[in-house]
Amino acid sequence: MLVLCGVALGVSWLVVNAESRDSTRRNSDTWARSALLEIATPFQKAIEFPLEIAGDLWTNYLALVDVRAHNEALRERIAILEGENLQYREALIESEHLDRIGQMRSELATPMRPAQVVGQDISPWFRSLLLDRGQRDRVRSGMPVIVEQGLVGLVTASTPNAARTMLLLDAQSAVDAIIQRSRARGIVRGGRDGLIFEFYVRGDDVAVGDAVMTSGFGGVYPKALRIGEVSAVHIDEELLVHRAEVTPAVDFGRLEQVFVLLWRGPSIELLYQGEGDLAEGPSP
Repeated sequence: MLVLCGVALGVSWLVVNAESRDSTRRNSDTWARSALLEIATPFQKAIEFPLEIAGDLWTNYLALVDVRAHNEALRERIAILEGENLQYREALIESEHLDRIGQMRSELATPMRPAQVVGQDISPWFRSLLLDRGQRDRVRSGMPVIVEQGLVGLVTASTPNAARTMLLLDAQSAVDAIIQRSRARGIVRGGRDGLIFEFYVRGDDVAVGDAVMTSGFGGVYPKALRIGEVSAVHIDEELLVHRAEVTPAVDFGRLEQVFVLLWRGPSIELLYQGEGDLAEGPSP
């Protein structure tokens, strides 16, 4: 009996001792794993951080490549749209030109020929335009050139396919003119300083703001073509000739299209007898 009790006690002690050792071993393994985890975590973070940055940079690079490609496509599209817009504007301008042609033809009984300005001479004393219409289009020297704003000048020479026009600003230009309001007559001359209206009769009523028109006298220009507006008046009682500065109705620096009146005055027809060209502008 005692032996059996001793054996039972021995077995019990062995089981308890074994369980105790297993528990101690498990606690030791748990502590080791915890310590290893604490030590490894910072190193793992240090390794993962550059990889995350590299991944983000690559993603951002790919996004930038897509944005750059999209921007290039947008620039190309904008360039195409700007070109189309420019063409539409030119078409609208050309349409406006055609409308003006129709309107001017309805207002003027004189037939006329539209012409494009293809060259310009703006030297101090000689100012002229080169037009793309000539004798094949019935354009001859001595024919007036106008735009809707008013008188431009006079054709002074023509070839089969081109014509030269002397501008009002040319120093040789002289136009018989009249003040629309008071009917005072004079001569509008060109020069380096612009247009000057010279009038001779004492007491003529010329004031700033008066409209200056062609008079129809002299047989070169038809009547009632607008020349400009009086901007200043200079009267010296001791002088026979008085002068007034005239602002042109036409912006000569922006001429693109003009109209040649297919009309030659009596003086031109008598002086040059038909088809002859003028070497220089005629007197009024």
